[in-house]
Amino acid sequence: MISAYQNIRFAIDHRAARITFARPPLNILNIAMMGEINDALKECASQNDLVAIVFDAAPETRAFSAGVAVEEHVEETVGEMLDSFHSIFRALERLQRPALAIVDGPALGGGCELVLGCDIVIASERARFGQPEIKLGVFPPIAAILLPRIVGEKRARELILTGDTIDAAEALRLGLVNYVMSSDDLEQKTEQVLGKLRELSAAGLGMTRAALDLGHRSGFESVLKEVETLYLNELMKTEDANEGVRAFMEKRKPEWKNR
Repeated sequence: MISAYQNIRFAIDHRAARITFARPPLNILNIAMMGEINDALKECASQNDLVAIVFDAAPETRAFSAGVAVEEHVEETVGEMLDSFHSIFRALERLQRPALAIVDGPALGGGCELVLGCDIVIASERARFGQPEIKLGVFPPIAAILLPRIVGEKRARELILTGDTIDAAEALRLGLVNYVMSSDDLEQKTEQVLGKLRELSAAGLGMTRAALDLGHRSGFESVLKEVETLYLNELMKTEDANEGVRAFMEKRKPEWKNR
């Protein structure tokens, strides 16, 4: 099963769905691209025998994803942008199928958050991870919830509060990724993992993932709603959040007002 999209490639093969980001050069996630990802996940929902959803990037791109489109992070579209992006995570919660991220290059901002939302992450040695949102005067809502649960409270706070980027080796040490290998070996490892999942019951995998979510993501939806309210109704009404976005688009250093 293969479907045609403008910003992604989507196919289902042998009980595994693959969503390939194909928006050169850096797979910046704009509202249109996020809408296509959500549409692909809706197609996944109709496949009862699905055992995995794989996210990766097309060979002609230079990043897994360098994040969400800053030009849509303005007052007129930020609500729609946030809803489109968070719908991806809500869809993954509803689908309850193992999600894999294959990262060969930078995964920054929203791209890193997508990695956090996956169950198994296979990275190349040239992968990089980071949440640089603080440098624009904002924060990453999904990472604020999930990153502490994955790498621990103190390290997550440091990464989000400083906007630092880490390499694949450090991501492996922190438990952010499961495997690190050469770019040439990524597909072989992916097929190896998918081979194990294809031997299993889709229903069994779904229930198991639901059980894991109960244990480790209890209250995700309610917490996400609170974080969204903080982001849209308080953060995005500050002068500094809007200045950070403007400065990024104007390619200049932000002039913080601290309010």
